[in-house]
Amino acid sequence: MKDKLFGILQRVGRSFMLPIAILPVAGLFLGIGGSFTNATTLETYGLTELMGQGTFIYDVLNVMNQAGSVVFGNLPLIFAVGCAIGMAKAEKATASLAAVIAFLIMHSSIGAMIVARGGADQFIEGSISNVLGIESLQMGVFGGMIVGLGVAALHNRFYKIQLPAALSFFEGTRFVPIISSIVYLFVGILMVYIWPPVQEGINAIGALVQGSGYAGTWLYGFMERALIPFGLHHVFYLPFWQTAVGGTMEVGGKMVEGAQNIFFAQLADPDTTVFSVAATRFMSGKFPLMIFGLPGAALAMYRTAKPEKRKEAGGLLLSAALTSMLTGITEPLEFTFLFVATPLYVIHSVLAGAAYMLMHMFNVGVGMTFSGGFIDMFLYGILQGNAKTNWIWIVFVGLAYFVVYYFLFSFLIKKFNYKTPGREDDSTEVKLYTRADMNAKAQEGAADVASVVKNETDEMSASIIYGLGGAANIVDVDSCATRLRTTVANGDLVDAELLKGTGASGVIHKGNGVQVVYGPKVSVIKSNLEEFIESGSAAKLPSKEDYYGLKAVEKTEEKAVEKTAAPAVEEKATVATTLRSPIAGIAIPLTQVDDAAFASEALGKGVAIEPAVGEVVSPINGKVVMVFDTKHAIGLESDEGVEILIHIGLDTVNLKGEGFTTYVKAGDFVEIGDKLVDFDIDFIKASGYKTTTPMVITNTFNYKNIEVVAEGTVDLGDAIVTVQ
Repeated sequence: MKDKLFGILQRVGRSFMLPIAILPVAGLFLGIGGSFTNATTLETYGLTELMGQGTFIYDVLNVMNQAGSVVFGNLPLIFAVGCAIGMAKAEKATASLAAVIAFLIMHSSIGAMIVARGGADQFIEGSISNVLGIESLQMGVFGGMIVGLGVAALHNRFYKIQLPAALSFFEGTRFVPIISSIVYLFVGILMVYIWPPVQEGINAIGALVQGSGYAGTWLYGFMERALIPFGLHHVFYLPFWQTAVGGTMEVGGKMVEGAQNIFFAQLADPDTTVFSVAATRFMSGKFPLMIFGLPGAALAMYRTAKPEKRKEAGGLLLSAALTSMLTGITEPLEFTFLFVATPLYVIHSVLAGAAYMLMHMFNVGVGMTFSGGFIDMFLYGILQGNAKTNWIWIVFVGLAYFVVYYFLFSFLIKKFNYKTPGREDDSTEVKLYTRADMNAKAQEGAADVASVVKNETDEMSASIIYGLGGAANIVDVDSCATRLRTTVANGDLVDAELLKGTGASGVIHKGNGVQVVYGPKVSVIKSNLEEFIESGSAAKLPSKEDYYGLKAVEKTEEKAVEKTAAPAVEEKATVATTLRSPIAGIAIPLTQVDDAAFASEALGKGVAIEPAVGEVVSPINGKVVMVFDTKHAIGLESDEGVEILIHIGLDTVNLKGEGFTTYVKAGDFVEIGDKLVDFDIDFIKASGYKTTTPMVITNTFNYKNIEVVAEGTVDLGDAIVTVQ
């Protein structure tokens, strides 16, 4: 249970990285634009005439200021989309669309409920906010997280759902925005009752944190560093930076929540004379560490390296130290501590807490985007002026930190003979370590076939991957109405027999293009395959020979026989069912269709028509089972149970619906002659596609005899195929 919770928290933390990654760019826009459109700054540096209001430079800087502000002003929506993408197992584009829709519906529902309950005056002061023009509750990024994480859970549960035939149009990924909309309509209603007391609780926690003094600041800094090895530091610091846990403040007449939001709101506010230390206490402690402390540790490792390895180690350490100083990216240095000398990392975490505490004590008001390097210090400290930020204390404390890190780490490395870079055994490579090394060490020896292929769905995906020549050979995966369409790097590696063994009724292999015919169930197969690849499982598969082995090969062959053998014939009809021509034109045998999947009758027996008119009508009395998104194919089921696929044109899936107009939807009941689809023959031909339209019986194996009874010219409604 603990491992499962830990894994979920890690995924949540990683999902935060997508929205967090935009903050440095937004902060850069806001830092430069906000600073140089501030009249006080321009006067201080004597730039009013060159860059003051009314100049072209001022206008450009103001655009940058607004561009940065709009990102920080809409972080809830950005987090909703980012969390949905990060937590979705597959089909991430669908998850992101569903998150946007759910976010809007939730806040619209809240807005309607606020009006229904008598307006904003009925709620506590400061609890109502404007979200994308909607009067709603002040939920901040928590609102975005509630939507993003919830939609991701719904998406992962339902994106492969299969519905009854009458509702099949809405199954799979199409169902996700629908269920998300329904759920978040009710979530919005409930939030009007649930969120106010939650907000009061968050405010109380924020007040407790603000009242914790220097000890609380030390604990924050210590925990932020201590959680880095587990990848949970984003989960820890985000509430402080983006919600009322990190404090609230009125800036420019607007109530702002979260330490980072407060800082950047003040940065954009021309009336702010001193940045709030109550907010920057959760950020400024990184600067002495990144710019001074860790470079001191790097120097200690260089000086304690073996003489013959010092030059090699020095190049690596210098690069890592400069990266830490400039950008605040510390992974190579910190993970080297973790890998070869864990006690050094514990000491580093204790000193990190002290750095945050000292910045708080000296009233340093320098904020940051996420890095804590010199770039952020210059933009949000030096450039703003010492009177506004007290940035000079970063230098004073930082120099002391450089000395402490250098002498303390030098002593401990030599005392305990830690194998830091340059002190390895003679045969060992000199290197710095990263998170990937830590993960590899933790997983060493744990990846066996059972841990990769966990169920029958994974087994089928693995077999498809082997059939396509391995994960590294797959360039692209897509699907149309009936077949998995893939591109491979080397067509010679494709194993068509193995692909047929996965249940495919046919394989069309031309050069680097491979089409595997599965019928209408292909969309689910594609989703399973993409999920297996994106999870990293495909990359962990052993060689094909090792995977199958002698017994596995025998088992696979048995399954292949079972899957490819024709199902037992079920004598469903004693009287022939007659299918009428759905199109006016010229009837030709399927074997003459210029498409291997249809010509081989892999999808079923039937007939094809070269259309004279761009109109498709129902060939049976029955119901519409499926209308494909691209409108080029439609599935029907007759009252007698005959399942029919009408595929308008060849490869017309690539037109993505252009040139087609549908008149029915899944679940509709139709009679012979009812119009189903119109299509533009000239447009299809001009686009480079053939209009040949196969009509196949997809449950062919249920019948003893399927006979084409018309050849040559046929009109709408003519008898064309009998099924018995």
